[in-house]
Amino acid sequence: MLFGIDLGGTKTEITVLSDNNYAVLFKKRVPTVKNNYAATLTTISALVDEAQKALNVSVDSIGVAIPGTVSAITHTIKNANSYWLNGQDLLHDLEKTTGKKVFLENDANCFALSEAVDGAGKDYKVVWGLILGTGSGTGIIIDRKTIEGRNGLGGEWGHNPLPWMNEYEQEIAKIEQCYCGKRGCIETFVSGTGFEAEYERQSGQRLSGVHIAKLLNSGNKDAAKTFNLYVDRLARSIACFANFIDPDVIVLGGGMSNLDVLYQELPHKVKEYIFGKEFVTPIVKAVHGDSSGGRGAAFLCRA
Repeated sequence: MLFGIDLGGTKTEITVLSDNNYAVLFKKRVPTVKNNYAATLTTISALVDEAQKALNVSVDSIGVAIPGTVSAITHTIKNANSYWLNGQDLLHDLEKTTGKKVFLENDANCFALSEAVDGAGKDYKVVWGLILGTGSGTGIIIDRKTIEGRNGLGGEWGHNPLPWMNEYEQEIAKIEQCYCGKRGCIETFVSGTGFEAEYERQSGQRLSGVHIAKLLNSGNKDAAKTFNLYVDRLARSIACFANFIDPDVIVLGGGMSNLDVLYQELPHKVKEYIFGKEFVTPIVKAVHGDSSGGRGAAFLCRA
């Protein structure tokens, strides 16, 4: 059996898969206790114990998807938007708390790995997975292996500047600062949070992405303009990185991936910005949705 934990900012979920056909044998989701590192450790340990008891097994290892990465220098967590994890020796502490060998991996990498193994990217060699949710991150998978990079930054897309910013976007970047400390990051524009912020700029109202999507379907002008701006920004961001990654497939996850019209408009818009104006790469929706983080984490145990 493969045990995977998705340690998110709002929820912590355990997924247990069969090692032969990847069937889900156990799954449980609990709220993440924010701003409390000790509670993070005990929550994960309790979920592992509960799953082992329910399945009457004892495992040697677990995989954990984290919102950040492990520093190659300090071996502690860095770049996590769940900031209470930053600077902590999560690997060592989890192994001590659970009594298991622990594999840590960035949550976007786990998402992409899940989709590459038995999801929307299972028939492709190079899979680029994009999470477009509260934040935005990506993972690159080649032959079902994550590309982590020497500094743990493989696929770190959201904290690069939005490509080819116009004057309007430059003004936004002056006002709004990303949590990473920089301005003009891709994440601040193409995340679900960025989508909501743009609708507020257009309409004067702060609404949820789900509500804006309903307005879009009903022909609301502010929602339509917000969506068009969003598609253009996402297309630029994809094109800039596809110019050197050139993946076989792009898999979208996160709340924004549920906008079906995105898959109609986005490929055509990417062609406007890609080098050579040719773009035949499929852009598809994730098969496993928000379960991919835990599934991908479970696959780490096969290493």
